Amino acid sequence: MLTFKKWNVGIPNRELAKQTAMETGIDPFTVMLAQLRGITDATELDYYTSDELLISSPDELVDIETAADIINEYIDQKLKIAIFGDYDCDGICASAIIYKYLKRRGADVFVYIPDRLNEGYGMNKDAVDVIFRNGCKLIITVDNGISCKDEIDYASGLGIVTVVTDHHLPPEQLPDAAAVVDPNRKDCPSSFKEICGAEVAFKVVCKADGKEPEELIDDYAELLTIATIGDSMPLVWENRSIVKYGIRHIISAPSVAVKAILSVAGIDRMSLDSGRLAYGIVPRINAAGRMGEANKAFELLVSEDVMVALKYANEIEEYNAQRQSIEKKIVLSVCNEIETNCYNHDRVIVVSGRDYHIGVLGIVASKICEKYGRPTIILSSDGVISKGSCRSLGDFNIFKALKSCEKFIIKYGGHALAAGLTVKEDNVSALRKEINDYALSFAPAVPSLNLDFKLNPAAISVDMAYSIKSLEPFGNENPAPLFGIYGVTLTAISEISHGKHLRLSFRRDGYAFTALLFNVTRARFPFQTGAELDIAVTLSVNTYMNSSEVSIFIKDIRPCGINEDEILSDIRALDNYYSCGVIDAARLKVSREDIASVYKVINRNELCEQAVFNRFYDTIGYSKTYISIAVLKELNLITVDNQILKTTASEKTELFLSDTYKKLGIGGENGVQ
Repeated sequence: MLTFKKWNVGIPNRELAKQTAMETGIDPFTVMLAQLRGITDATELDYYTSDELLISSPDELVDIETAADIINEYIDQKLKIAIFGDYDCDGICASAIIYKYLKRRGADVFVYIPDRLNEGYGMNKDAVDVIFRNGCKLIITVDNGISCKDEIDYASGLGIVTVVTDHHLPPEQLPDAAAVVDPNRKDCPSSFKEICGAEVAFKVVCKADGKEPEELIDDYAELLTIATIGDSMPLVWENRSIVKYGIRHIISAPSVAVKAILSVAGIDRMSLDSGRLAYGIVPRINAAGRMGEANKAFELLVSEDVMVALKYANEIEEYNAQRQSIEKKIVLSVCNEIETNCYNHDRVIVVSGRDYHIGVLGIVASKICEKYGRPTIILSSDGVISKGSCRSLGDFNIFKALKSCEKFIIKYGGHALAAGLTVKEDNVSALRKEINDYALSFAPAVPSLNLDFKLNPAAISVDMAYSIKSLEPFGNENPAPLFGIYGVTLTAISEISHGKHLRLSFRRDGYAFTALLFNVTRARFPFQTGAELDIAVTLSVNTYMNSSEVSIFIKDIRPCGINEDEILSDIRALDNYYSCGVIDAARLKVSREDIASVYKVINRNELCEQAVFNRFYDTIGYSKTYISIAVLKELNLITVDNQILKTTASEKTELFLSDTYKKLGIGGENGVQ
């Protein structure tokens, strides 16, 4: 089934916005956007738009004083200290923060970051043995350790003391470490829990150094910003303050390391924002870990020599290119598996492939979840054991879903929307059936877009775009404003970037404007000029040679005035049919004329599936169009080539030869050409 997104359109309180605008001096447009993000109080709004750096006191964290005292003791006694890091962006940045501090204090430091491909997440006993052989007397964990009780006990048996700094949810029993610093400890009174591992490490550094965060922030702002964005921390309160400060710091005084990343990636630091950081810097650091080379990213982030930094920046650029290539191949393979086996009809998509690269499975699962609008599990098998990643959407809790199937799973962990698991390859089919049976107890997840409000295109201006910019940084829990522009006429379609993207021209009420649609080719664009459309867009300011203009980016596009409830009812009917065998005759039983109409349109024009739906959604209907295409495929009257539907040279055939046609109980029809 095609992914259809429900648009949830916000309704701002204009009168309250005017009142708050008068109190704060902030323009009403910005106030309305803030309202829809839960910021309704004038004092909160002042903070929200302020550039003041606000970070809660490190003293709020339980055990932080003990941790600082131990670290200072081992520095003073000149005993070797190990940092046990993690291979993701947060873990690498956290490792760099502790390392930079310890080296500044003259400590003897050994850094251990586990190999994602061969060791996996967290401490392991073999790694502890390596640390022991290197003569380390203290281990400081960063972004891990809270669930490593056995490994910490093992280290203790070797005479190694452990200080845990972490931000993940703790198990019922904390590890028996000398200190455990984690804002999510049940006995921790910290006012803001949702900080990344790098910020926990930073606060430990502040306590050990006897300084307030504001006194040390300039030394660590970049690393904290990259880690906070990279770990998808909610961009509210102190996270928002840190990221805003850090981006300004990168623009004005970047380190050798960050300057090298930006240079190699071709990113203009003067235009840096949270989005460019999230899609430009973070994936490159993560790519090193995904390819089993996290230490290279660490070495880059602690580099102070320009040539050394450029060397490592070029290496992680290559890792990122490798990651993209591997990811693309696996996505194509997974899509082929889904289409071949009709997994797209399952409530939860489960695909296991032989020797898929472990490092990219999370990204692949996200892409498949987005493409099919289904919770997704992607596994890599060595023939005996399958390991993988899960991604979900809406209200479907993938962690609870895995728990319902744990008899088939070796181990699993995660949260509501993302998880990881290990399963015997022989149990993958049973897992697929069990988790889909579990999913039948819930309404199918419906992908959605939350639009701030409807917008008149004639009102779009540079000032409006700058008002939006005042609400940055955007990210988790502070999404970039998204607007609905309704009833526009498509007047022109132009290819850009060698056909990878499109520039679309529109007109409404005599006002003309253009917008960009990324990652859609002309062949896969389902509309023709003259079409009446609704579009969901974001706005940004584009400045060049001291001249600013507004850029409009399309996030979703659909026929004007589409009846969402009708489409969603059709999708539910299809889902109930394929998942449960329930037949809603009014929505699923097609006529010979319906099938013939769909065939004729495809025969006249080679179209993507969405284009076919656009022709018939308001006549035959979404679900009957889908069934018609399914019947034609089964009869080999049409085929799919690179997502384009094409008719074949097949001879006249009988509709009852289609399994779908027979299952729906539509009989007595003659052949179709």
